[in-house]
Amino acid sequence: MLSAPYRNILKSTVPLLESGGEALTTHFYRMMLGEYPQVRPLFNQAHQASGAQPRALANAVLMYARHIDELEKLGGLVTQIIQKHVALQILPEHYPIVGTCLMRAIREVLGEQVATPEVMEAWTAAYEQLATLLIASEKQLYDEKAQTRGGWRGGRMFRVVRKEKESEEITSFYLRPEDGGPLMPFAPGQYIGMRLFIDGVETRRNYSLSAAANGEHYRISVKREPQGKASAYLHERVHPGDTLELFPPAGGFTLRPSTKPLVLISGGVGITPTLAMLTAALPQGRPIHFIHCARNARVHAFREWVDRQAQAHPHLRRFYCHAEATEGAAPPDAVGLLDREQLARWLPAERDIDVYFLGPKPFMAAIKRALKELGVPENQCHYEFFGPAEALA
Repeated sequence: MLSAPYRNILKSTVPLLESGGEALTTHFYRMMLGEYPQVRPLFNQAHQASGAQPRALANAVLMYARHIDELEKLGGLVTQIIQKHVALQILPEHYPIVGTCLMRAIREVLGEQVATPEVMEAWTAAYEQLATLLIASEKQLYDEKAQTRGGWRGGRMFRVVRKEKESEEITSFYLRPEDGGPLMPFAPGQYIGMRLFIDGVETRRNYSLSAAANGEHYRISVKREPQGKASAYLHERVHPGDTLELFPPAGGFTLRPSTKPLVLISGGVGITPTLAMLTAALPQGRPIHFIHCARNARVHAFREWVDRQAQAHPHLRRFYCHAEATEGAAPPDAVGLLDREQLARWLPAERDIDVYFLGPKPFMAAIKRALKELGVPENQCHYEFFGPAEALA
């Protein structure tokens, strides 16, 4: 626990972080990735270029300073950070690098008049406190995964046993352990970390597991991104018989035990974790409303599979919304962007429901706002971002 004087100093820096936090974290990433090449594979360069990663870190630093007296209020954010660190195999030796660069960035961006010795001392102590918390929690998770039947620590080689095109943009990869050993189960909604070497350069990515655990193989379904280095590599250069290095499943965006009606809402490739959730929930018999939004029929993945599940399970209702109509294709239930009025028609009449939603940030912000306006309890609405954690305004 930080001393009261340190906590007061941290809280006094909150206005500075509110106005200049992103400039600080942008400088931090530029410095760290330039001077410490060993940590570059841990960061998605597309998120750096878009500014998403600096914004996410700025928000995390701000939340930490703002709630330094009540760290328990950070529970969800800390849990998400820990899960993503474990998926990418962040290790204790990475923390001193981050700490060194963060302190330098604070001093260089805020200047000596603001970043006084007292301020630097307080932030150093605060970082050490947070690093200690994260390292201990991550070690516990690493140990649990290594001790689980079929689990492992670090990387494990998997063979691609099947590759299947699901739409014009999304391709599925079926992955089986090359060593022939048992396969660790996972919770619906979790993802795996992957280490790739693309033209000799190490790259790490997380991909949602798009089918429920079956003890035989994992399935990921990857969208080909326009500028996506890793997704292009997987789509173009990875084929059945090739091997990929995976880290154990992780993630806190998981289907929770409940008997309430379940609503799964997805946009684009956000459908992937909801497929595993749907498979796990179907045998429970609870009412399920599956709502998926896509740009058009050509990029709408898994439609036939979801339709088959709806035909076989009367308690499942499915609704599709396409931003644009596609000539000659099976029509969706609605054309245009999913708005509050359309969502209201597709939700169960009773608002005491569990909702899980995932997709592009603007889509998620609109869904979150609409669910609140429609009276769905906020603590029964669950979501997670692909990419850096950000607050939904």
